[in-house]
Amino acid sequence: MSEESTPIAARLLGVGARGAGAVGRATGIDKAVEMAAEEAIVSAVESEAVERAIARVLEGPVIEEAVQGALDSAAVKKAIVETLDSELVDEVWRRLLAGPQVQQMVERIAEAPEVRQAIAAQSVGLLGDIGRQIAKLARDLDNVVERVLRKILFRRRRPLPTNRAGAVTRGVAFVIDAVIINLFFTVIAGAATLLATFFGGSGEGVPRGAIAVGSLAWLGVVSVYLGGFWALAGQTPGMRFLGIRLSERRLSLGRAFRRLIGLGLSFITFGIGFLGIVFGESRRGWADRMGRTEVVYEERKTVPAPWSTLSEPVPAAPLPEGATAEPPAGPTGTAAPAA
Repeated sequence: MSEESTPIAARLLGVGARGAGAVGRATGIDKAVEMAAEEAIVSAVESEAVERAIARVLEGPVIEEAVQGALDSAAVKKAIVETLDSELVDEVWRRLLAGPQVQQMVERIAEAPEVRQAIAAQSVGLLGDIGRQIAKLARDLDNVVERVLRKILFRRRRPLPTNRAGAVTRGVAFVIDAVIINLFFTVIAGAATLLATFFGGSGEGVPRGAIAVGSLAWLGVVSVYLGGFWALAGQTPGMRFLGIRLSERRLSLGRAFRRLIGLGLSFITFGIGFLGIVFGESRRGWADRMGRTEVVYEERKTVPAPWSTLSEPVPAAPLPEGATAEPPAGPTGTAAPAA
């Protein structure tokens, strides 16, 4: 718009404004007005009214809807995915993992007693689960084998179930104990042979009397193993794995020795001493009768995890509109002061 077409009033107002501005710059009034306006704005922002207004806006649905809308936005999702796939993030992860802080954190976690206990419990729990499955199968076979043998020999079926251990479970437990005994004896025999060879033995052939001495030593190991566990714990490791035990937690040395004699006589007579386990109502063989013992099933219950007994948290009741959560009561019943 040309100056000629501008109204006279507008031109006068512009000239007056420019003149006032020139006067204000010359006298410093414009700086004073600017500082006063700045102080007024700062005071207004720092006032409690503005804080309450900002708090109301943040607590209102506007911010939540804006954040939710941003999260649901395809552009935001694409930007986040591109950021995570960028080489910058990979470089940050490489530096973090290569740093000494991560190594120290891993070492502290690995050395924590809770982690070690969890690993040990997991290993023992796996072995226990395997033992329970084998024990369950062996117990089922106890009844099946007994029922079949009684039917073949025209013997009356067992009228009622029993908690006495059957032949299959006992046999599997004895096999496990035999493996342990023979492994232990093999280690001892190998060490003895190595020492004999080292101190002048030729290592060729078997010396006279070595077989007899070895047999006696083997019988001694078997006797100490079985008798010791019967007397001290009432069960051998094989019996424990299969979930069976003697009816008494501990035996006297005399009863444990008589039980060993009964077990030996049962083997010498080609298993006649074990027939009572299958055909007897109390499932007792010669070893049980001579030692005045019974072999029973041990009921093993799985120990629940500590967190499995925790109750679920009860959801808090929604507060009415405008109400605020009250602080917990102090020792005297009054509201505890805020920290």
